[in-house]
Amino acid sequence: MQDWFAQIAPDLPPWAGETLFALAGAIVAIAVALFIHTVVFRLLFRVVRASKSEADNIVLRRLARPTRYAMIALALVLVAREVPALDSLWEKVAGLVMPALIGWIAITLLHALINTLKLKNDIDTEDNLRARSAQTRLTIFNRIATFLIVFVTVGLMLLSIPGIRDIGVTLMASAGLAALAVGAAAQPALKALISGVQLALTEPIRIGDAVIIGGEWGWIEEIRTTYVVVKVWDERRLVVPTSKFLEEIFQNWTKTTSQLLGTVYLYVDPATKLDPIRERFMELVESNARWDGRVKHMQVTDLTRDATEVRLLMTAKDSPTLYDLRCDIREALIQWLAAEMPEALVRSRVMSVDESGKSLGPPSGEVLAALGEGSAN
Repeated sequence: MQDWFAQIAPDLPPWAGETLFALAGAIVAIAVALFIHTVVFRLLFRVVRASKSEADNIVLRRLARPTRYAMIALALVLVAREVPALDSLWEKVAGLVMPALIGWIAITLLHALINTLKLKNDIDTEDNLRARSAQTRLTIFNRIATFLIVFVTVGLMLLSIPGIRDIGVTLMASAGLAALAVGAAAQPALKALISGVQLALTEPIRIGDAVIIGGEWGWIEEIRTTYVVVKVWDERRLVVPTSKFLEEIFQNWTKTTSQLLGTVYLYVDPATKLDPIRERFMELVESNARWDGRVKHMQVTDLTRDATEVRLLMTAKDSPTLYDLRCDIREALIQWLAAEMPEALVRSRVMSVDESGKSLGPPSGEVLAALGEGSAN
C-alpha cells in the first residue's frame, strides 16, 4: 500500500505517504467497524422485539452506543498492528481511550441491570412496601457503584500520563502525609458515601415513604448519595442532607406498611344524642371508596362545659388517600348535622337570675340582644 502511494504521488516525502496510508487505514477500519456494529445490532433488536421481556430491550438500547465506539477502538487496534505510523499514535492515546471505554461499558451494564431489576419491583401497586424497599436499595447501590467505577476509570486514565504517574510515585514515598491530606480532603465525600451505604442497609426511609421532617409533610421522591429529595404536598421540593435522616428525629408514616389510621374530631352540644351521628358516620365511611374496610369507629374522648368531643376513626391504604377520606367524612358530617340535627351544634348558654340568685331560665331574645349590645360596649 505504501508503494502504491509512492507510485501515484512520487513527489510526496516518505512521511506524508506514511501519514496518508495510516489515515486511509483508519478510515477503512472505522467504516468496517460501524458496518459490522449496525448489522449485528439490527439483528439483535429483531430478536429482542420478539421476546416479551422488556429487560432485553433496555440492555440492548443502552449497550448500542458504547459498543459502537468499542468496535471502532478494536478496529483501530487491529489496523495499527500493520501500520507503524498508526501504531505509534495509538500507543499514545490507548492509555486514555481504553479505560474510558471500559468504564463507560461497565456503567452502562450497571444501569441496565438496575433498570431491569426495578421493572420487577413495581411501586404503583397498593401493597408496595417490598417494591419500594428494593428500589431504594437499588438506587443507592447504583449511585455508589457508579461513583466507584468513575473513580477507578479516572485513576487509570491519569496513571497513563507520565507526569502524573511520577507525581503519584513521589506521593507514595511520603505515604503518611499523603494519607492525612487525602483523608482530610475526602472527608465530606467519604462521609456521604458511608451515609448512603448505611441508608441502604438500615432503611430508615424508602422511595415513596410519607415523612414529616422539618415541620414539612411529603413523600421521598429521590435518594442520592449525599442528599434526599422530599416532594412536599404542595409540589415544593425539600433537599435534605442524607445525614439528617441518620442523626435527627423525623416521622415516617409508611415505615412498616402504607396503611394508616386517621381521625376526625367533632364537637357537639352535650345534650346531643350520639347514636344518630354514629349511624350516619358508619354509612358515610362504608359508602366511601377511599375506605380500605379495616377500621371504622366512633368514641367520645372528652367532655367540657360547652361541648362533647367525638373522635371518629377510619383507615385507608396510604396517607394521601387517608387525608382525602378524612376531608370527605368531615364535610359530609358537618352538612348532615346542619340539615338534620342543628340542635347538635355547639352553642353558648346564658342563665339569668333574680336579685336573690334564683334562676329565671334562659333569657329571651330581647334580653340576649341587650346583653350582646352591653358586652360590645
